[in-house]
Amino acid sequence: MQDWMTPLETLVEARLGVPDWLVIPALLLLAAAVADLAAWLLIWRLGPLLERTRNRWDDTIVMALRRPLRVWIWGMAIVGLLRFTGLRLEWDWINDHYGHLAGLFSLLMFAWTGVRLVGLIEKRLIFPPAKHKARSLDPTTASAVSKVVGAIIMVVVFLLAFQLMGMSVSGLLAFGGVGGILVGFAARDVLANFFGGLAVHLDDPFKVGDWIRSPDRDIEGIVEDIGWRLTRIRTFDSRPLYVPNATFSTISVENPSRMFNRRIFQQLSLRYEDLPQVRDIVHDIRQMLDAHEYLDHQQTTLVNFQRFGDDDLELFVHAYTRTTDWAEHQDIQQDVLLRIADIIASHDAALAIPSREVHLHDMAQTQASGDTGSRGRPEGSIDEQRAASERPETPGQDHSPGSRPLRGDEPGADSPAND
Repeated sequence: MQDWMTPLETLVEARLGVPDWLVIPALLLLAAAVADLAAWLLIWRLGPLLERTRNRWDDTIVMALRRPLRVWIWGMAIVGLLRFTGLRLEWDWINDHYGHLAGLFSLLMFAWTGVRLVGLIEKRLIFPPAKHKARSLDPTTASAVSKVVGAIIMVVVFLLAFQLMGMSVSGLLAFGGVGGILVGFAARDVLANFFGGLAVHLDDPFKVGDWIRSPDRDIEGIVEDIGWRLTRIRTFDSRPLYVPNATFSTISVENPSRMFNRRIFQQLSLRYEDLPQVRDIVHDIRQMLDAHEYLDHQQTTLVNFQRFGDDDLELFVHAYTRTTDWAEHQDIQQDVLLRIADIIASHDAALAIPSREVHLHDMAQTQASGDTGSRGRPEGSIDEQRAASERPETPGQDHSPGSRPLRGDEPGADSPAND
């Protein structure tokens, strides 16, 4: 390289008076500027032209190259300046590794171009051109394809980078067999989430935008993103919920977004005094449901008197709406219930209210009988009189009728006058 650098520096210095050490850097920067301008003009003019073609991929390639190509031009110019500096200052490390630096930088730009191309292809799969006949792909499948292709590109770039640095790819793969076991054991949760995400993409139990819920866990909301490790769900209170993908392999997932109809199921309770009108009420409700414009009449519609309850007559209504939209379903269900209420009222019947009858005796009669039973009874209860009669006699007392207790100083109490 020095064979042509020295005469060129001498010539420019002799004619233009520019120092010899500044000639090569100036030429490198000038060449980079011209190449950058040419690339910008080419892409700026070529992009709109390719958008009009029938091929829907050619313009994505040009758009993916737009930024990496310009960065690569200036990056190679900087690497050339390093090479010139190493030759001038005799830096052996730069002179020995110049090719490695240029190759690694080119691989980095290739990886960047590949990632950009995958992202643009994903958008094109979801939103094809207006004039193109291709059908759009659902975002979940497009995201899975782009992630797989992006992972393949990164693996290829890393293997090429290791080979460029002098490492044996075969030895690296052999080490990966043993090291993969150790890494897999240490990162088993991460790998479980990765394969869980792969299973979600392959089995397709739900996709982005679906409303899902799990009867096994407190999980319910709208799916916003399905990653390789986490799935982001927006709950109905607008909070983000991040669920590891390995969880979906151990729980049941319900996807209400894929239902064909929404069900209306109501239990009605009528009073027992409305039993003669039950037959007509059931008949009118069935006719109303059969004529309702927003119900799916190809599905099963049932209205029946179900059983005699403890306090009411139990009927049930079973029907399906045509729409699966939750808000529309609520409006239709409200209309059906109000029509049922009108039918019940038209037959002079009413919905039963849970109640209980309590039968009480005539309190006045009970009180009068109590007063008659106690009339003529001596004061004090029988128990009190019996207790008094069984009380032991006190010495010196005479309980005979008309007697009174005697004291020792009175006549008759062992006095001589009584002898």
